[in-house]
Amino acid sequence: MNAPNPPLRVLIVDDEAPARRRLRDVLADCADQLPVDIVGEADNGLDALNQIQQYPVDAVLLDIRMPGMDGLECAAHLNTLDKPPAVIFSTAYEAYACQAFDLNAVDYLLKPVRADRLLRALSRAHSLSDSVLERLRAVHPKARTHLSVNEKGRIVLIPVADILYLKAELKYVTVRTAAREFLIEESLTRLESEWGDTFLRIHRNCLVARARIREIGKLPGEDDGHFLRLDGLDERLMVSRRQYSTLRETFKSA
Repeated sequence: MNAPNPPLRVLIVDDEAPARRRLRDVLADCADQLPVDIVGEADNGLDALNQIQQYPVDAVLLDIRMPGMDGLECAAHLNTLDKPPAVIFSTAYEAYACQAFDLNAVDYLLKPVRADRLLRALSRAHSLSDSVLERLRAVHPKARTHLSVNEKGRIVLIPVADILYLKAELKYVTVRTAAREFLIEESLTRLESEWGDTFLRIHRNCLVARARIREIGKLPGEDDGHFLRLDGLDERLMVSRRQYSTLRETFKSA
């Protein structure tokens, strides 16, 4: 006789307690057909990421609209894991607004969630590719609160508020905080479009945090050479001739 399949380990993520209770009740209704072990609950994306790195999780029921880190951003950070869990989004969007999920073959649940629909979603749940998440983000845009990297199989989150500069080097972007550097594989142009109000381009390969600029200076012996320094960092960053005039105007109007 074949041994029964182990229960599916599920994490429930929703910022509303009634919605989490509803999912628990619906999962209990599905128990005869699909054994499930609810390993925990989270009311925000950050807590969800922390729990998933502490306990094995097979699938995440993930709300989309949450304060701070939303479900799409959380899913993108999960994708940096070597073996990301399956993701099923839950949403209160009207059906027409979910066309993007249908087109990208992403499973989602409309609230209030029904048992038969949840059972179907769990039975075919899978992890999501970066390209699919990118297309979903384009339809439901919201600037990320964090960047992330995978270090020794763990997600390391980098708060955007802590970033001093972003510098493109070959196929990587160096992310510099006051504490250390990280390397990510993202486009500097894409990062600028996402956080254009937060970061300012000073060179074709460098964006700096506007609020952290503390000094703009001229290089000795160079008529057109300029640099700047940022709070919390002694390093001098070169400012291109083209960007210097923009930088000067920005600080005149500040």
